[in-house]
Amino acid sequence: MKNIMILALALMLAACGAAPEGEQVEAQEAVETTAPAVETVSVAVDTDASMINWIGAKFTGDQHTGTIQIAEGNLMTAGSNLVGGNFIIDMSTIEVTDETPQEMKAKLVGHLSTGDFFEVEKFGKASFEITSVEAVEGNAEATHKITGNLTMKDISKSITIPAMVSINESGISAKTPQFVIDRTQWGVMYGSTAAGALKDKAIKNEIALQINLSTK
Repeated sequence: MKNIMILALALMLAACGAAPEGEQVEAQEAVETTAPAVETVSVAVDTDASMINWIGAKFTGDQHTGTIQIAEGNLMTAGSNLVGGNFIIDMSTIEVTDETPQEMKAKLVGHLSTGDFFEVEKFGKASFEITSVEAVEGNAEATHKITGNLTMKDISKSITIPAMVSINESGISAKTPQFVIDRTQWGVMYGSTAAGALKDKAIKNEIALQINLSTK
């Protein structure tokens, strides 16, 4: 019984220090974009129906959830295939959606907006530009892998993310399962152990994102 209790405690402590869940996405050097070799149709993203969800966590187990709004964008198709597109992320719309008291939410959003994190006054927009789309099989959470350049704080990195893509007479839908990026790859170093923060006060480098895109 004692061994079982020790094991249970160890698992709980490990869970408290765990990074946000999701497929770990590696950041690579940005890829040059090229125009599709086929005739395409460009459709505007419906910003009211599109959104990014995020999760950030500390090593102590505390975490916050929130949203960021899509400012504008378009998705390009060739026949029944998604072949390109881009969208702009309005960093001034960062919100905290967990059960943190309202006063603390305002302070957290304010801090996330400073130079410690996303420096919104200087870098008010982030963006994602699709460079390639590949159909996949055997994945219950994704029909495609979408590669594109994610730009934050004027730093562009290529990432490949899973997505469930649907194209029909109602429009285009592209929704990702939750995936994880390393914020330090985009120069967001505050609270990172890589920047010398003590682990009991450090914020994990990993940020979980989940993207919902729909066209008008």
